Amino acid sequence: MRVVGIDPGTYSFDLFGMENNQKTIVDESIKSEDIFKNPHTLIEKLEGLMPLNIIIGPSGYGIPLKDIRDMTEDDIGRMIPLDTQVAVNEGIKDVLLEMKDKEMPVYFTPGVIHLATVPSYRKWNKFDMGTADKVCCIALGIKDQSERLNIAFDKTSFIYVEVGYGFTAVMAVEDGRITDGIGGTNGSIGFLGCGGMDAEIAIRLKPPLTQEIVFKGGIKDFAGKDIEPEDLIRFKESLLLLTESIEKDVASMLVSIKNPSEIILSGRLLSYAFIENELIKRLNKYTPVIKVKKLSKIAKEAACGAYIIGEGLLGGRYRKLVSGLDIRPSTPLTPTPAA
Repeated sequence: MRVVGIDPGTYSFDLFGMENNQKTIVDESIKSEDIFKNPHTLIEKLEGLMPLNIIIGPSGYGIPLKDIRDMTEDDIGRMIPLDTQVAVNEGIKDVLLEMKDKEMPVYFTPGVIHLATVPSYRKWNKFDMGTADKVCCIALGIKDQSERLNIAFDKTSFIYVEVGYGFTAVMAVEDGRITDGIGGTNGSIGFLGCGGMDAEIAIRLKPPLTQEIVFKGGIKDFAGKDIEPEDLIRFKESLLLLTESIEKDVASMLVSIKNPSEIILSGRLLSYAFIENELIKRLNKYTPVIKVKKLSKIAKEAACGAYIIGEGLLGGRYRKLVSGLDIRPSTPLTPTPAA
């Protein structure tokens, strides 16, 4: 069983894969800008790993579980905005079309809003409750808590906070199921993204609006300088804005999940100890706070979670985890054999 998961991040595309859940076959990070300039970079990497049973592909906002062979133009439009003025969209679209053309064993996975485990009333007036890669992060979080606390997958309970380079997301897991989520364009401010936008601001912005707006107005713009996350230690108000915004979303999530066992943290910005420490200081008043343990040495958490989902879909060790997340095909999965 050879499985690879892909995380199409704002800063990097990360790949993690294993054979028979024992031997790592890929653990790599490629700068997103390099893939946008030459989408074939990712294709060549995957071709070098063949044969593969399944690839959990770059699913953007997510769609219900689907084989790339059945992918339509409408599906692409659901996964990414078809906005030719944004490099990330064109880059991902080119990758998807080449993957389909080469008949790679790719499956696309859902975002939080597609899951039946989230009550329908919570989806009202929502789109981004957590993208497909954030659902992958949750898969890793369930595995991690299950093993640390020696409990079954369906007994896990936590609030998950993903603090990425571009966006921040907060989600709730109860009994191994995602029950609510606040996505990166819908809640906490991110390092690049503005998070949830005041509608009174939105209606005053000059048209035409494009997806570029969600990558602006974040911590980097608030600081007013060309900074990177490591510089936040010198920009105290910026650090306060980031961590206070996250705490507010975590506190609001406690309405949906009354007694989470833990708050689990992940994301590129957590590689900076001073950001991690500030968040732990703020959040441990609610419940114990831990940083998720990855399967990888290099690839980000979402790539590890994508691997877990792929392995589970093939009926492996994580099949009950994936079933509990309600990620399942409408018909039996028939992935390409790795001959």
